[in-house]
Amino acid sequence: METIIVANGEFTATAPILDRLDRADLIVAADGGAIHLYGLGRCPHVVIGDLDSITAEARIFFEKKKVPFMAHPPEKDQTDMELCLDWALAQGASDITFVGATGHRLDHTLGNIFLLKHLDRINVPARIVDENNEICLSTRPLTLSGQPDEILSLIPVSDRVTGLTLRGLAYPLENSTLTLGSAKGVSNRFLGEEAQIHMDSGTLLVIRSRD
Repeated sequence: METIIVANGEFTATAPILDRLDRADLIVAADGGAIHLYGLGRCPHVVIGDLDSITAEARIFFEKKKVPFMAHPPEKDQTDMELCLDWALAQGASDITFVGATGHRLDHTLGNIFLLKHLDRINVPARIVDENNEICLSTRPLTLSGQPDEILSLIPVSDRVTGLTLRGLAYPLENSTLTLGSAKGVSNRFLGEEAQIHMDSGTLLVIRSRD
């Protein structure tokens, strides 16, 4: 079940994001993320969180549309995004996109990025998409489609990424090791329309960026 979770960070209704909203089987709003959907005139299937960020106007609109609200106390052990993620997984979400998940709050941005680690562990494909980036996390080989000169950065988030081999990129690697804290994998570029990433061990943050 293709799922999109909309958070309260920076949000621009780009064509790729609108396309994912159109395709989604399940749309979940994390508290103030409902404001972004309200601006688009789109209803989520549910709004989840402590409801301290959603505007009264948006809440009244969705209540009139019979959208259910799942309210949680402000003092809680999970972020609104985690609550949304747990609920979506319980409904059978099998592919998850987070939007509105990056922004000025670096703590929230990093927390949301590392939710991808949990999803990788349980083999649920997931990514964060914003106006300029698509972010995923991988512990296994990947083949990516892209466009010539599209930026692709590979950042180790484990102590070591070993056996790293890159094909179809401007700066290839062969059986290399990247260590945590290294920026060697930043700002590579697609040569054509496909890139291959192989690794033997470790965890990579894979970021496709648009200038």
